[in-house]
Amino acid sequence: MEPVAPIVKFSSLKKRYGAGPWILEDINLAVAADDFVSLIGPSGCGKSTVLKLISGLSPGTEGGLEVLGTTPKQARDRQAFIFQDATLLPWLTAQRNAELPLRLRRAAAAERAAKARAMLDLVGLAGARDYYPRQLSGGMKMRVSIARALTLSPQLLLLDEPFGALDEMTRNRLNEELLALRERSRFTALFVTHSVSEAVFLSNRVVVMAANPGREHGEVRVDFPYPRPAALRGSPEFLAKVNEVTQLLHQVEATS
Repeated sequence: MEPVAPIVKFSSLKKRYGAGPWILEDINLAVAADDFVSLIGPSGCGKSTVLKLISGLSPGTEGGLEVLGTTPKQARDRQAFIFQDATLLPWLTAQRNAELPLRLRRAAAAERAAKARAMLDLVGLAGARDYYPRQLSGGMKMRVSIARALTLSPQLLLLDEPFGALDEMTRNRLNEELLALRERSRFTALFVTHSVSEAVFLSNRVVVMAANPGREHGEVRVDFPYPRPAALRGSPEFLAKVNEVTQLLHQVEATS
């Protein structure tokens, strides 16, 4: 049986802006279907830039990048991006915000309304469809952002610190809900975070990056089976994985 090609494949990719310093150097990351890969590392190591390259928002400077078997720009219709800020339009209800990507793709009104309703139901906001962003908590806004992304039925979901501004209790709950959604939708995910615990809880692979320039420093495999219960966070095995990732981050700090 032939090996399955990765759905994201960096080949010695380098990135800089103009004649400035290298932001990324020699990235060779490969992501397989159904992976949940978290990128973690110091500020300025290029984690968010990696997501922008995959999404086609920014081009590479040297090297290669394939996404879903083609170029990042040609793969845009099969991926979705969730940012740290929920980026909801304040004059639209949760329902209308969730419909927006399908509206931009000129989907029929009935189709986009039905899909947005279904995704809002899925993230637990059936009773808040007619609320405006000002009426929603931070966690609820992020649920709308997730629902909006899932209306596109993405094969690849890119998440740039989506829970970074939330309190720990809300963040943990949304981590659990995100994994539950993934069990239903089966998307592949790349997730940027500064939280070691979050990275270990969500991922089957944690990639630790170093800075100046941004590059892969090491990787930790996380083999806990999905779905992952909240109680996993208190287990000795979980804490050992957190420590393993933390040790790699200490190595990065020592060499920077």
